[in-house]
Amino acid sequence: MRLRRKFCHLIFFVQQDTFQLTKEFIPLNQLIKLLGWTETGGQSHELIDHGFVLVNGVVETQRRKKIVKGMVVQIEEQKVVIE
Repeated sequence: MRLRRKFCHLIFFVQQDTFQLTKEFIPLNQLIKLLGWTETGGQSHELIDHGFVLVNGVVETQRRKKIVKGMVVQIEEQKVVIE
């Protein structure tokens, strides 16, 4: 008996933008609010605490993680490259 496997291919359309960093770094929670991804700092904290934020493709749970040039920050289909 042969087993048949069905594979689901999911395609996500990720909107990628860039963010011009004018300082040495920006804390992750401030970046999320500044980008307009959340309305309040508390909402930013919740997203980070619950593991919805990726930095360079890895779940980030540090609220004040220093984001510097070259990093990529993503929440679901929203993605930003820091320049």
